[in-house]
Amino acid sequence: MTLPIYIVDAFTEKAFGGNPAAVCLLQAPVPEDYMSRVAAEMNLSETAFLWPENGGYRLRWFTPAAEVKLCGHATLASAHTLWETGVLSADKRAEFHTLSGLLTAERSGEGITLSFPAYELTPAEPIAGLASALGLQEEDVEELWHYADNLIVTLKDESQVRSMSPVFTALTALPPRAVAVTARSREDGIDFVSRFFAPSIGVNEDPVTGSAHTALASLWSERLERRELTAYQASGRGGLLRLRVSDGRIYLTGRAVTVVSGQLHAAP
Repeated sequence: MTLPIYIVDAFTEKAFGGNPAAVCLLQAPVPEDYMSRVAAEMNLSETAFLWPENGGYRLRWFTPAAEVKLCGHATLASAHTLWETGVLSADKRAEFHTLSGLLTAERSGEGITLSFPAYELTPAEPIAGLASALGLQEEDVEELWHYADNLIVTLKDESQVRSMSPVFTALTALPPRAVAVTARSREDGIDFVSRFFAPSIGVNEDPVTGSAHTALASLWSERLERRELTAYQASGRGGLLRLRVSDGRIYLTGRAVTVVSGQLHAAP
């Protein structure tokens, strides 16, 4: 028995950009331990597993070290794979049952649009050692915000986001599960930039993080007094996201490219 598996670059128009996710198409649930082992073997920031359920698909996401409750780029990659393989008709909406509730994906003129719940933001107190763990000076940090068990750090200048070099061992020792760092962009057509670090769950730097933008979109929408935004995640691979804030939901739009298709021979 073999299982189809794909590697898809998400939030990019070109192969080898954006954020790669593995997508494993299943006909029925498999043991959690198997999913964990496959994700560790793929060694990408996320591996998605999906199978038919309740008229849509059950979708679960695993890093090489842990299961996560929400992942944007692997959801986009999963929807792209369903349509590209013909499992789901091109005119049908993809519906995913997840640990974060029902998520949907629809094809649009600019790619694929995901509908995600907006994270609630709450101000955070200073964390000793955070700036140095991020490779920054204390005076570089503007604000701190909590969302779920993660942290947003706003900086004064875009160049600081792009040039920072975290110390991952130090970052792992601090309380936040993951840290998103962001600043307003000076580039025409881009509203803000970010980077995302989650070494405690096996992802030192995530190239493009859709889930973080469900919090970042709310933050920058309020700051810039706009409901539609364009964001760039300034990792080495880089990725572009179109964002819309509406009625407690965040709509993320991006493109995806399949770079690998194959078979898993180590079946459960």
